[in-house]
Amino acid sequence: MAKQPTHKCTECGATSFKWSGQCESCKAWNSIVEEAPLSTGPGKKSLGAMRGKTLELSDLNAKDDPPARTASGVAELDRVLGGGLVEASAILVGGDPGIGKSTLLLQAAARFARNGMHVIYVSGEESAEQIRMRAGRLKLSESPVRLAAETNLRDILTTLDKERPKLVIIDSIQTMWSDQVDSAPGSVSQVRAASHELVNFAKRTGTAIILVGHVTKEGALAGPRVVEHMVDTVLYFEGDRGHQFRVLRAVKNRFGPADEIGVFEMTGRGLAEVTNPSALFLSDRDKPASGSVVFSGIEGSRPVLTEIQALVSPSPNPQARRTVVGLDSQRLATILAVLESRCGVPFAGLDVYLNVAGGMRVNEPAADLAVAAALLSAREDISLPPESVVFGEISLSGALRQVTQAENRLKEASKLGFTSAIGPVQKKLPRVDGMTLRTMPDLATFVQELFGTDPAP
Repeated sequence: MAKQPTHKCTECGATSFKWSGQCESCKAWNSIVEEAPLSTGPGKKSLGAMRGKTLELSDLNAKDDPPARTASGVAELDRVLGGGLVEASAILVGGDPGIGKSTLLLQAAARFARNGMHVIYVSGEESAEQIRMRAGRLKLSESPVRLAAETNLRDILTTLDKERPKLVIIDSIQTMWSDQVDSAPGSVSQVRAASHELVNFAKRTGTAIILVGHVTKEGALAGPRVVEHMVDTVLYFEGDRGHQFRVLRAVKNRFGPADEIGVFEMTGRGLAEVTNPSALFLSDRDKPASGSVVFSGIEGSRPVLTEIQALVSPSPNPQARRTVVGLDSQRLATILAVLESRCGVPFAGLDVYLNVAGGMRVNEPAADLAVAAALLSAREDISLPPESVVFGEISLSGALRQVTQAENRLKEASKLGFTSAIGPVQKKLPRVDGMTLRTMPDLATFVQELFGTDPAP
């Protein structure tokens, strides 16, 4: 059946389904014209002829006030959020089970509540009594945080609409269910529907919402990827249960820098802030050891020193092993190929074990030279000077590429007592008191000068 055309008065904007010589609303003559439909296509799929309201448009040079932020008092959390919690923002926090997500968020909720913010903590995985027990263990029982243990999305939104809090924590989004979706809690459709309703509530009322998400075996957030696009900020809580350090990393942030990190230490009274993570990620450097190299890296806006350890041993198996912890295994394979092809240093028949000390994970390409130095040090059994740090990116041609924020890397190393650094040639040579930068043009020169191995012809 063909769609019935609509007609509109050009004087007052009144609409009708048939043409007439005079507008019945404003009585103007010959002002009614046929209006084209808003969308064409199948009747049940397209928008049809019905029109919506006109949007208010602005210019690119319009001056808007920056979003207001509320600091929690947890400096490491505020750093990752970009300076504090933004009103009407939606934040997704993911991490392995038992890593400390609920502990961190309960501590943050208590800090916000003590600062006068109306905070509601909704748990779908634990009872209210379990949360009170944790709060008692963390000495947070006196904080004015309101608790609820519920998974019904309709009841939760009804309560939030009545209370109108400034911050809501949902732990976790996989346990929420909507009575409009015919599937079990935790399914793709339920997670998508619950996330959409909660994010829409945040934008409509100005309430900031923090969603806790489960992760898969690969470490990615479980559920549909569209949830990560809905929210404003995505945070990952990383760490190894064998270490007391925990790293909160921002992988997406519409209100601040991405890849910013906050470092915490798990203690008997919860998570404590670590103001100088470089000192914790470095082991005792009094005795030099082969295969150990200190890398001066940048995590977000913060320089962090980490120790990269390597072990190279003859392999009893026909195929040598390559074991990596805290680094990308594909990057290790690339560095080994460049060392063999461009520098004539073979690793065939040798097992290679690479580790970042302290449970830290390094994703920066500037760690390439430190990885190569650790591998060569372990293979040749030659220790690098304990007062040196290494940084630099290795290209497939064997050249060393310059890195960003070289001066900040050197300043952080100098602060912890290091006196020299080895890195690529920089366009602008950074100058830091007490630090000497030894530059290398390519990997072959680095191998020859530090380890006495001649490059391949």
